[in-house]
Amino acid sequence: MEKQLRQQGFKGKPYRFLIGDSKELIAMSQEARSKPMNLSNDIIPRVFPTFHEFLGNNSKNCFVWFGPKPTVIIAEPELIKEVLSKNYVFQKPSSPLDKLLARGVAAYETEKWAKHRKLINPAFHFEKLKHMLPSFYASSRDMLSKWDEILSSKESSEVDVWPYLQTLTGDGISRTAFGSNYEEGRKIFELQKEQAGHLLNSTHLVYIPGWRFLPTKTNRRMKEIVREVESSILGIINKRMKVIESGEANSDDLLGILLESNFQEIQQNGKDSGMSLEEVIEECRLFYIAGQETTSSLLVWTMILLSKHLDWQIRAREEVLHVLGSSQPDFHHLSHLKIITMIFHEVLRLYPPAIVMGRVVHQDTSLGELSLPAGTQMLLPTIFLQHDSTIWGDDVKEFNPERFSEGVSKALNGKFSYFPFGGGPRICIGQNFTMLEAKMAMAMILKHYSFELSPSYAHAPDMVLTLQPQYGAPLILHKL
Repeated sequence: MEKQLRQQGFKGKPYRFLIGDSKELIAMSQEARSKPMNLSNDIIPRVFPTFHEFLGNNSKNCFVWFGPKPTVIIAEPELIKEVLSKNYVFQKPSSPLDKLLARGVAAYETEKWAKHRKLINPAFHFEKLKHMLPSFYASSRDMLSKWDEILSSKESSEVDVWPYLQTLTGDGISRTAFGSNYEEGRKIFELQKEQAGHLLNSTHLVYIPGWRFLPTKTNRRMKEIVREVESSILGIINKRMKVIESGEANSDDLLGILLESNFQEIQQNGKDSGMSLEEVIEECRLFYIAGQETTSSLLVWTMILLSKHLDWQIRAREEVLHVLGSSQPDFHHLSHLKIITMIFHEVLRLYPPAIVMGRVVHQDTSLGELSLPAGTQMLLPTIFLQHDSTIWGDDVKEFNPERFSEGVSKALNGKFSYFPFGGGPRICIGQNFTMLEAKMAMAMILKHYSFELSPSYAHAPDMVLTLQPQYGAPLILHKL
């Protein structure tokens, strides 16, 4: 495989038995994470030092060894577009650790992916999402109530908003996934959050075959979390199935819509056409990770950037006050928040929740003029294209929402260079969910508070499950 790649001009280090480049990659990552950076949006050297090391030297065709498999970095827009459009050929790499957190539609491939996507689609239709707005409102109101308590006797105070935003989106996904059972849902969220921490820690260790089978304290706890989460979700599902089978009205939460869609599919086309109980549980686990992580990442970087760029914060607040007045935000209001939409797109460009996407080919495959041997893995660096000055101009590292004033397609000018939610048939099914929830939260925050960076803020973007502030986001909140 190495020989084939080198013959096509790919550059990389020679393969070393079993570990490949793992030691160096982990060391580079740990070094980058060891201290904060200056307050700029030039974050690639910190969040993706591997990429910066290789592609900073103008070598777009390069590969690294994650263990015994070569991983090719694909950084050409048209090639990335081709990879994402041919999802049956370029598939997601699987890991034995995936099932410890969540698999579901995000991890499935080919026919199984198509079946699950079809069954889940109804839950994310705009008409269904409109019914979830009261849940988004309730979660946002709860967070603001906590901030009000902190500022009860003063006009301003330092608050680390990051844990509150995580709780907000965790609460939001609990309410929208399980409706009246959201208290039970919140327990599941806490367990999934703990599991994500264990998995993250494991990625900072050199790969050891069979490690996950050893009865270490962490491995035992991870398996215990899987059992607890599955048991909790199963209890909620069983209650809901009884309601559906008795013919009673179904609720508009994600679980209810998914079960209804699955129930109808099985009735019309037989048992094999629907999901098994285990598969429904997997989708529910995925709701938590995808629904919570992406939105909290978008919100925290939005608040940080608006703290730095007070002119845009003022413009966004004026729009909110003009559109909302004294009303509770509804779908009509949120759809008219154009400035906030521009701001969100610019935040997602500079600080995408996922900085890279992974793909793999299972047979010899052509990509443009390249020939990739079976088993080759690929990294598609979202963040590189979204920070590329040849595409976005010399001000690429500057926060300038004005570039999206006429919409995303006009800003791209025909180049495939902005895909924070992925692209092609596998584009994130929950992107409208995320944008609506984030708009609701940001509208309410701007209406009640102004905010600026605290002197204690340390700029340290860090890739966990999504791009997050390593040392939190302490801001000075001012009550309006």
